[in-house]
Amino acid sequence: MGRWLYTGLLHLIMPFAVMRLFVRSRKNPAYKQRIRERFGCFPKTALSGQAVIWIHSVSLGETLASELMVREMMSMYPHHRFLITTMTPTGSDCVKKLYGNTVDHYYLPYDLPLALKRFFHRFSPKLAVIVETELWPNMLHQCRSFHVPVILVNARLSERSAKGYKKISRLTREMLDNVTMVACQHQADSERFQSLGLAEGKCCVTGSIKFDLTVGDAVIEAGKQLRGRWESGLEHPARIWIAASTHEGEDEVILSVFQSLKERFTDLLLVLVPRHPERFDSVFHLCLKKGLSVVRHSQGSVASPETQVILGDTMGEMLTFYGASDIAFVGGSLVATGGHNILEPAVLGLPVLTGPHVFNFQAISQSLQQAGGMLQVDNQQKLEDALSQMLSDTQQFSAMGKKARAFVHANQGALQKLLQLVQKTLQEDKAS
Repeated sequence: MGRWLYTGLLHLIMPFAVMRLFVRSRKNPAYKQRIRERFGCFPKTALSGQAVIWIHSVSLGETLASELMVREMMSMYPHHRFLITTMTPTGSDCVKKLYGNTVDHYYLPYDLPLALKRFFHRFSPKLAVIVETELWPNMLHQCRSFHVPVILVNARLSERSAKGYKKISRLTREMLDNVTMVACQHQADSERFQSLGLAEGKCCVTGSIKFDLTVGDAVIEAGKQLRGRWESGLEHPARIWIAASTHEGEDEVILSVFQSLKERFTDLLLVLVPRHPERFDSVFHLCLKKGLSVVRHSQGSVASPETQVILGDTMGEMLTFYGASDIAFVGGSLVATGGHNILEPAVLGLPVLTGPHVFNFQAISQSLQQAGGMLQVDNQQKLEDALSQMLSDTQQFSAMGKKARAFVHANQGALQKLLQLVQKTLQEDKAS
């Protein structure tokens, strides 16, 4: 498939894409707001006449992962204006919460030539930094047309995704030709990119910037205070199990495991944090349907002696939730979503549990398991067995937590490599 055929097909399905926004807006009204931006229509005053560095992080996870990199770049280039684009309302909210008015934020337009031309005419970025692997044929073509160097940072490419790209090899090769540099998380990612046609000189392995996350004293203290607030209404101190970033199909499993464990470990408290805010209400009602006593964190409720589940129904507090917990299960892994960031609980010294589907973090997951900081379970029964063993042997999960933290610290350093790459790319572009 060539780019022109792809573009023609994209125009044909565009009405359905817009319809999908309105369907999703039933659960999250933000999806039907700012639709003009998705077609390249921006305020006339948007960044007019300023040197712009553009960073694209598709949603919440990428936005959080790139925060330290963005802040370091802002310090390095104080005379540039930073534009951050996302594709989802949760990503948008995260940008606003993290940076306020110190950056500009808009939705990235759909991959339509005219919409993207309006985007590039309006902002004229000096550099495009794309977080992870967000490859859009027309976007990358316009980067080349407007002489904008493109760096993919923290890039990863699973074996499954590589097979998909090979099915559209002509289009994939054209996209990769328009990329200046791909900074991969692992050697396996680099090899897969090169197998798709990326020139060896355009590929380097920097590691993952997710290892470079910093947990300040304020986060640790916030976790302690939150735990104290939760336990203040309980008769005895609790052991807290957090199930984080869960998806539909996982909550039922988590709650069933919890109910079984609660019969043996009466001091166990579950913190359940759905991945998507539009599911907060449905998960709350699921807890009630199962006969569990649940309080919503968003309402500031204090746990009572009867409380069994705390629903983490807010955004941007995951590190605080982890800091208040003892054992972490990271969701998106019991269903075929590919898993989520396992390093956040690890850096806080929590033993980590996941399901079998961790292809988004395959190499990191394998390494963390080998380091002794993580267990991967195949199903509901094995999850219950693993938790039962941990809760019966506090020394085991304490040792796992220490190994998890040590693993993260041992693998830090990707951020400085990426900053050097950004600096080199900007210098070379200026010289040319």
